[in-house]
Amino acid sequence: MRSLKVSLGERSYPIHIGRGLLDRGDLIVPHLKKPRVAIVTNDVVAPLYLDRLRTTLDAVGVASSAVILPDGEVHKDWATLNRVYDALLSERCERSTTLVALGGGVIGDMGGFAAATYQRGMPFIQIPTTLLSQVDSSVGGKTAINHPLGKNMIGAFYQPRLVLADIDTLDTLPDRELAAGLAEVIKYGLIRDGEFFDWLEGSIERLGARDTDALAFAIERSCANKAEVVAADETEQGERALLNLGHTFGHAIEAGMGYGQWLHGEAVAAGAMMAAELSRRLGWIGADQVARIREIHQRARLPVTGPALPVDRYLDLMAGDKKVEGGQLRLVLLRAIGKAVMVGDVGRDEIAATIASCTR
Repeated sequence: MRSLKVSLGERSYPIHIGRGLLDRGDLIVPHLKKPRVAIVTNDVVAPLYLDRLRTTLDAVGVASSAVILPDGEVHKDWATLNRVYDALLSERCERSTTLVALGGGVIGDMGGFAAATYQRGMPFIQIPTTLLSQVDSSVGGKTAINHPLGKNMIGAFYQPRLVLADIDTLDTLPDRELAAGLAEVIKYGLIRDGEFFDWLEGSIERLGARDTDALAFAIERSCANKAEVVAADETEQGERALLNLGHTFGHAIEAGMGYGQWLHGEAVAAGAMMAAELSRRLGWIGADQVARIREIHQRARLPVTGPALPVDRYLDLMAGDKKVEGGQLRLVLLRAIGKAVMVGDVGRDEIAATIASCTR
């Protein structure tokens, strides 16, 4: 088992990464206020891992209830969130009950938002079961649901008490979902860890083949990068915004195509290529670096172009992004592989031309 810590003073918490962690009730109990939990999961993950987790909890004297939600980004909305509240109220869960989010990014985001708001805040634990959630969304306390006009527009910063990433759960992850997770792994190399990007160029096929050692290293390195950024900028006032490389373009793809048509990681990959191409147009990186970025995404079996939505549709959706400030769109771009910057003075025409050249 590999362990890291997100350093946030009294709200610091560990990230444990390894195999067989769903059987380790001893890792969970220290982070509970009372020996009672409410598990939020979905109808794909529940048949695979819910009974195993409840057996683990029962063995250490922890009572559990569960709510099983429909799977998919399309259900990351108020109606589905209300099913969580209904279950918590029906089970008479108290403020001291711990909510456990067992699933991928959608479950983690919705479960965390429910925990942040139920009785004005109950403790929660993240048990991510997809690569994307293990390397990114489970760490850092971003919780939210979607709105038809924008992704993750309704939410709260609310930190978990523990992140338990069991690599065994990746054995049942579909290949497409695994590839989507690699988009967030690649992102860390692009924005702040050039040495990691170099390692990824030599290891991306091992990750796609689910090599245990390679996965463990990539998850740990990604989480270490995320933990450092979150500790320095918890509520995204500065450096944390750099974690959104490709996301402004990508969120427009997700909303424009209809949630769930493109996986989040797929949209981020296409968005990262748009950010790289825009960075080249501004003279910050060369065509050779854009080619390296394109190649690693292709080797990871990720899209390198976006869908052919009208350019004005992209721009309209991007105008509603959370990173818009004072009416001005701010984008994360690249000064080099391993060095990202936030900029807010790129012209609309330049952005439009970039989108047009990166869609098909």
